Amino acid sequence: MEFKPMSGREFPRFSAVKTFFRLPQAPLSENFDVGITGVPYDGGVSYRPGARFAPSKVREVSSLGRAYHWGRGVDVFAKLKVADIGDCPTVPIDMKQTYEKIEKYFLSVLAADKRFVAVGGDHSTTLPILRAVRKHVGEPVNLIHFDAHLDTYPAAWGQEYHHGSFARHAVEEGLVKPASMVQIGLRGPLASGEDLDFVKKNKITTVTVDEIRENGVGATVAKFPKFTGPTYITYDIDCLDPAFAPGTGTPVPGGLTTYEVQKIFQALKIERLIGADVVELSPPYDHSDISALAALDAVFEILCHF
Repeated sequence: MEFKPMSGREFPRFSAVKTFFRLPQAPLSENFDVGITGVPYDGGVSYRPGARFAPSKVREVSSLGRAYHWGRGVDVFAKLKVADIGDCPTVPIDMKQTYEKIEKYFLSVLAADKRFVAVGGDHSTTLPILRAVRKHVGEPVNLIHFDAHLDTYPAAWGQEYHHGSFARHAVEEGLVKPASMVQIGLRGPLASGEDLDFVKKNKITTVTVDEIRENGVGATVAKFPKFTGPTYITYDIDCLDPAFAPGTGTPVPGGLTTYEVQKIFQALKIERLIGADVVELSPPYDHSDISALAALDAVFEILCHF
């Protein structure tokens, strides 16, 4: 099997069956390097639902994806064999079963010696993925976390697991290394100043939009911890300003631009990227697919790090 995108000059980009980047679908037994997969679940949201529809929407807008990264001077699909490996099974009305299915699914991906980009889905899905990654690599991993929110919040309505608590659980369960964890794009009002206690206690690097605007992308990224050893990226689309990504569950004004995100991705130095996810895209709240295209662009930048 040849792992190349379908040519837009042979088949118009509005035609053909929709896959991520118009790549072939393949089972894990095939000889490829990176699998792009969907995680269609939004049972952990606290405000707007709809992220369950993100994998199919990103596949649709993937028709506009390209192979050559102009800024990096690299043809991604010439360097990497990438496949669409379908969707992870989920149970839309049961988070416990969904977590079990997600962890089992990504353990099978990793056991097949594949790296991956998961397209969610709300941010609660990152926790079981990280559980699988931690089991596979045998140690806590570095975490690069793009988000408007800390996601280290306490239980909500008596429920420990939701899209705003995944990062707290990841630290408490020893899935990630707080000393080499960075959160990028933070902003907006908090419920109280106590929301900052967890990140301060665990010495997590937090980067606000104010810092990025005041210091510039280069100077900001230069202060990040070193990402040596196994690393995971989780990209919440709400790190972007709602002007660039209105299609998300909990939009926060004053966010990053799509260009700033591109430059941050391009400045990151990552020794060994194990996996990544792009989450919190809610197509029902999107306009003209601008949020979906931003999610697609994030997937492309992540692929470059493999």
